Amino acid sequence: MHSMGWDIGGAHVKAVLLDETGNVLQSQQIACPLWLGLDRLETALMAMLKTFNVTPNQVTHAVTMTGELVDLFENRHQGVLEISTLINQLLKRSVLFYYMSQESEQPFVSIEGVESHAKLIASANWHASARLIAQQLPSALLVDIGSTTTDIIVIDGGKVVGGELTDAERMQQDTLVYTGVVRTPVMAVAQKLSLGSIETNVAAEYFATMADVYRLTQELPEAVDMAETADGEAKTIFACARRLARMVGYDVESKQLESWQQLAQACKQKQSDQIQLAMAKHLKVGMTIVSAGAGGFLVEAIAQILQYPIMSVASAMQCQEELDVCFPAYAVARLACARSAI
Repeated sequence: MHSMGWDIGGAHVKAVLLDETGNVLQSQQIACPLWLGLDRLETALMAMLKTFNVTPNQVTHAVTMTGELVDLFENRHQGVLEISTLINQLLKRSVLFYYMSQESEQPFVSIEGVESHAKLIASANWHASARLIAQQLPSALLVDIGSTTTDIIVIDGGKVVGGELTDAERMQQDTLVYTGVVRTPVMAVAQKLSLGSIETNVAAEYFATMADVYRLTQELPEAVDMAETADGEAKTIFACARRLARMVGYDVESKQLESWQQLAQACKQKQSDQIQLAMAKHLKVGMTIVSAGAGGFLVEAIAQILQYPIMSVASAMQCQEELDVCFPAYAVARLACARSAI
């Protein structure tokens, strides 16, 4: 039977469909602003199944999530339970939910085990990705820069390293850095930026996001550019420049486009420096940096600066490049296939 891996985020849903031998048949990411209601998740799930041309009971399902973080829920525990319950109802057959475990060879539970494992199910997608990569690379630093966050995961001796599992612990250890290449507000990346030869303060206003920055640098893949703009307007180069100009108190017409592109480069540098500093804390001699996510281009640039070998998760697993963005969904599907074979 075919299997389907799901990564349920707060802003996107990602899915990967595998055949009986684990080969990728289809993969896709779609926008899903979960904070607006669980009905958005239901719509996204049904749309994905339609796109893949499968009915729920035709495939086995493996799920990981970070969507429990959205402020629709009072706390993570409630979020895990409500998301899991909805998914189990919609997919209409036994669904496996991934939980973080170093010891278990079968780190999945059915809906009946979700409540007792909720803390380990919450925000576990990074762990699933690293667990699968560890089967191929015994020493690596997996860096997944997504739309909102950056995961930095040490793999040593063929195992995922680190006792810190919760978001709070990982943020303290610089293995979870809350910055991404799409949804992160520019004001969260820099308080000061260089505009030409002048250093200027940055407005503490939600005028522009890092998606504007990377559209101006022409590095953001169109396929991952799914979030609304800060002002709800277009994603053209001129519109991005207008939003970024506001961050430093200007109208876009007051300077040439080149000035705003240079400002975007300065903003990129601030974000790159932040991620590089966090990565450097965890790198060891002999490691390979493995890139994933919408910001794989940024991981590659940092790896070159640090002079470490780098490969994408798709290269590491010898699969399609499109899986760089949907890798956690692919990982849980593959791990679930291995579980079934035990």
